[in-house]
Amino acid sequence: MSEVLTPVNPVEPFLRAERMPHIWCPGCGIGTTVNSFARALIESKVDLDRVAIVSGIGCTGRVAGYLKLDSFHTTHGRAIPFATGLKLANPALQVVVYSGDGDLFAIGGNHLIHAARRNIDLKVICVNNLIYAMTGGQTAPTTPGAAITTTAPYGVYEPAFNLPALAEAAGASYVARWTTFHVRQMARSMQEVFAKKGFCFIEVLSPCPTLYQRRNKMGDGLDAMKFYKEHSRTRNGAPTGEVGLTRDGEIVVGKFVDRDRPEFRDLMRDRFTHQLGDRYVDDAEMAEHPHCGGEDGA
Repeated sequence: MSEVLTPVNPVEPFLRAERMPHIWCPGCGIGTTVNSFARALIESKVDLDRVAIVSGIGCTGRVAGYLKLDSFHTTHGRAIPFATGLKLANPALQVVVYSGDGDLFAIGGNHLIHAARRNIDLKVICVNNLIYAMTGGQTAPTTPGAAITTTAPYGVYEPAFNLPALAEAAGASYVARWTTFHVRQMARSMQEVFAKKGFCFIEVLSPCPTLYQRRNKMGDGLDAMKFYKEHSRTRNGAPTGEVGLTRDGEIVVGKFVDRDRPEFRDLMRDRFTHQLGDRYVDDAEMAEHPHCGGEDGA
């Protein structure tokens, strides 16, 4: 009798199975984004030895610990500075920043806008659950008006960030938004940024049934998927100033920005070459040809 083989999920080779089960709540969408990311790795055929994942603190920050790649779980709000150092030290790496809206746009907001301004070659995936989920459900920079949170029991009254508009205004080369309902489109965008040079930003709206959905009486994770399906409108190329979110209104998804700008290292190399001429040797070239600097290697 032939042996019956248990089917293997195609994303399993990318996960640290020994760390399962994960900490995410039932109905949370972060695992769905990881599934799409793994499929993007498969389709893009990137060299996994040249992919590094950097995360900050928060629910999404745990992604780095579950992916079987070179991973860095960094301090609160500092994922992008860590990633910047990694990219500049080893330009051959594909450096992915995988974190949440609070980590990237609250305590880490200053780092994000300057990395986008400089057009550093980072792939930033922001899982936006519209709330501070790990610390009790407080109002976040992305919480839409009138939503109920721990710190706004009568409804949020401060304006929320429009993440795609902020990323574009800061200088990002690629900006897209999807929800965890749009698994194929999300994977395609992730695949595209692996082939794109410069600062790339993907926002993924994800449910938080434990805090955001429950406090706002929006049901469970499945109800969130139905909400995304019914309220999402794909508008590729939409002006990012028009894609702000409300609690119950339309969700504009799509690829909004795909432009070419000089990347940070290109700007740096051009400036030093202009100023120093033949005396300037690119650090990446030095890494490939360690004896090109003369007899002392300097």
